[in-house]
Amino acid sequence: MKAMILAAGRGKRMGALTADRPKPLLRVGSDSLIGWQLRRLAHAGFREVVINLGYRGAMIADTLGDGDAYGLRIHYSREPEEGLETAGGIIQALPLLGEAPFLVVNADIWCDADLRRFRENRPAESLAHLLLVETPAWKARGDFSLAGNMLIAGETLTFTGISVLHPRLFAGIAPGFRPLAPILRAHLPRGELSGEVHGGVWQDIGTPERLAALQSQYQ
Repeated sequence: MKAMILAAGRGKRMGALTADRPKPLLRVGSDSLIGWQLRRLAHAGFREVVINLGYRGAMIADTLGDGDAYGLRIHYSREPEEGLETAGGIIQALPLLGEAPFLVVNADIWCDADLRRFRENRPAESLAHLLLVETPAWKARGDFSLAGNMLIAGETLTFTGISVLHPRLFAGIAPGFRPLAPILRAHLPRGELSGEVHGGVWQDIGTPERLAALQSQYQ
């Protein structure tokens, strides 16, 4: 199974921290946010990773190179500076990802989930399998709900930014700037999506305050 790290976004809420560098290269302890994602993927047995590049993407490619330092082979999918949003970026990268299901991980999250389980234990017929968490206090509402392991409309749980997607999820959808959520919601009535709840650590590093809190744990 291949993996994709979504790393094209501007990270506007980070303010001055991303004025001269892309958000995935912000440091936490001994490595960058995206570096930690690569470490976790390698530890879980992944060997090929696609990274989409948008805002200051050349800095990411120059820093990570071919991935050899992490025991990985990295392929880059280059987008306009403003990016193509989540689904748009994935659709553009599909030729690099192949025809089999692939793991997608946001570059700007911190999660202790063992990613090996997504290679080994996912519903075989699901077009998308999402890792969810209880909605944190800073978020007004969740993104989806679950009925057993079936993803359904609702706002009780929050999407972590970690999922296994099948290329068929994007069949017939034209390339371009496209978010992922509307595509997922369009499939909900068909019973083609699944999910599971993660009870461990998950943080969305979406503000300078959340980054500082994480950094304080790894000084």
